[in-house]
Amino acid sequence: MNFNSSIFLLYFLPLFLILYFILSRELKNWLLLLTSVFFYAWGAPKFVFFMAGALLADFFIVGVMNNKEGKSRRLLLWLSVVLNLGLLLWFKYMNFFVDQVDTILNGLGLQSVGWTRIALPVGISFITFQKLAYTLDVFKRHFKPFERLQDFALYIFMFPQLLSGPIVRPGQLSGQIWNRAENDNLNLKITGFYRFVIGLAKKVIIADTLAFQVNEIFALDPFQLSSALAWIGAIAYTFQIYFDFSGYTDMAIGLARMLGFRLPENFRNPYISGSITEFWRRWHITLSFWFRDYVFLPLAFATSRKLPKEKYLGLRADKMIYLIAVLVTFLLCGFWHGAAWTFILWGAYQGLFLILDRMFLLRLLKKTGKLIPVMLTFAFTAVGWVLFRSGTIHDGLGFIGKMFSFRSGDNDVWLNPKFWTMFAIAALISFTGLIKGAEARQEQFYLEPGNKILLIMALPVLILLVLSVATITGAGFSPFIYFRF
Repeated sequence: MNFNSSIFLLYFLPLFLILYFILSRELKNWLLLLTSVFFYAWGAPKFVFFMAGALLADFFIVGVMNNKEGKSRRLLLWLSVVLNLGLLLWFKYMNFFVDQVDTILNGLGLQSVGWTRIALPVGISFITFQKLAYTLDVFKRHFKPFERLQDFALYIFMFPQLLSGPIVRPGQLSGQIWNRAENDNLNLKITGFYRFVIGLAKKVIIADTLAFQVNEIFALDPFQLSSALAWIGAIAYTFQIYFDFSGYTDMAIGLARMLGFRLPENFRNPYISGSITEFWRRWHITLSFWFRDYVFLPLAFATSRKLPKEKYLGLRADKMIYLIAVLVTFLLCGFWHGAAWTFILWGAYQGLFLILDRMFLLRLLKKTGKLIPVMLTFAFTAVGWVLFRSGTIHDGLGFIGKMFSFRSGDNDVWLNPKFWTMFAIAALISFTGLIKGAEARQEQFYLEPGNKILLIMALPVLILLVLSVATITGAGFSPFIYFRF
């Protein structure tokens, strides 16, 4: 089931909220858990029992691990890690690995491997990272394990953030599972409703309108594109993926707020970043922090013990450690996004710019004022999104090559006024954060606005809701981009 479907908006959500608000606190949790399992089973019925079994195994493994010391504790840690990563590798990457083996065998004139394609469980990447965070935090004694299975299941399966995040750490949610008094007031419920509607509008009005012509542009032969159309397509997709994914996040945070939960923010105006380093502090924040805490920092620490000398290849040891840790982290980040060489290359591209930032780029950009770094970072990001969007490396590099050839092409598409309107609105919203004080006002609205602001926003939000529902019923359902991860 999807947040932007008629079934969810007109039937599932209203019925759930009515029941949720009239039940007692303990029954609220049971309703939320059972509803979340139903929500997941709606889209992936054949995987729900499998995912429940994996969740049950994790609960008991981590529970036993918490009472062990020394080698036994570490052995159980690795058992949980291997279980979770093994399932992720099997479901998400085995098709990719078999394809690579087939490519090698075919190149040698040998027969391909007989293989039945494996279906991908919805949301497995986000569920896996959330379970790994739980295991690692308990192992490091940053968090005590859940005492009750239903609490752990609710932490993993709570439907507002189940399919595409934000990736929530156990310490961020555990206290709220049984004590939501601080967040349970009318002001926050209304704020959550507003946030949900804003996210819905970002997805169905802006992202989906851009998507229609982005798909047309990327479907063209990249070597026959004009440079102008290639840049328009790249920038439009840059806006599309932001409004699509941040729209889902807004809806997830808004839904959780209506239920009395506070989820962490996942986006903070990423396209006003003055460097790729800053971009990753503003884009998919919970994923960035996950990779920082569970991959980059442990890897940097381990590398520092292997590089005791002062210099390597002319670089200071600290810079060499950073280079290795960043490159490995972002190769893994790219591969996490999808089982394709385009995602791996996209991860390497992001890692390269982070390394260049550390080496000299941050100092150089600082001398150019505020606007130029933002424009350059946006252009770097747009080029990276072309790799992310393309089906093959050949297509991606061909598209990027056309962007920088500055030549006309044989193919063109008609960009209708609706597209240009949404393109302009997307640009305006994306860069509004550059205005002094705009981000602070946005933060205030998202956290807990006053009654006056809520009253002023009531009519615009209702208009957005009507337009969004009308768009869905008229144009049909369009899946979120990150659902395939």
